[in-house]
Amino acid sequence: VVVATIARIRPQARIAYVMTDGAALPLVMSDLVVELVDAGVLCGTVSAGHAFGGDLEAVSVASALGLARHVFDADAIVVSMGPGVVGTGTSLGTTSVEVAHVLDLARKLGGTPVLAVRASDGDARGRHQGVSHHTATAARLCSARPMVAPVPPEAETLSGVESRAVGEVPDPAETLDGLGLRVTTMGRGPDADPLFFQAAAAAAAVVAELLG
Repeated sequence: VVVATIARIRPQARIAYVMTDGAALPLVMSDLVVELVDAGVLCGTVSAGHAFGGDLEAVSVASALGLARHVFDADAIVVSMGPGVVGTGTSLGTTSVEVAHVLDLARKLGGTPVLAVRASDGDARGRHQGVSHHTATAARLCSARPMVAPVPPEAETLSGVESRAVGEVPDPAETLDGLGLRVTTMGRGPDADPLFFQAAAAAAAVVAELLG
């Protein structure tokens, strides 16, 4: 959703994807990444750490960020783990805490970190209603003061972030349809969990505005 929305707002932007080793290791396991590459939306992919199969392979996320920026000449770099995630239902017992480290690296390497807030109005689990507890934990653990879009509004109250207002955000369902992509979160699409998709699209809108 983030990649597709950046591309819709800034069609000329060069967008690279860095896949961490927080979950699935072969990049080809991600159908969405393959489809984004085939659609010409991504200018390149980098797999980091134990992950493999990107256009380039890097020993670390720090190295992957450098490769994406200086080899692919990327204007924006989207970083996330591949399909799957380990979670124990506790705040720290999940591979998603790697987000804090990635945000800090981006800042220290001269980038502007933007946190895509995970939010939901379709998840029955209380800890993921509104802003997910995973997002709150990642924000609390990082020191980079990443930018967040105020979607949903409580995202602005997260500890250690800087809220940035955004203008009109493209409808994520239309954006995905335009690329022929089917995206779900826990089996739910844009109609079943609109807030998840709106929050991701709003993060992309922040990135697009930073690109000018």
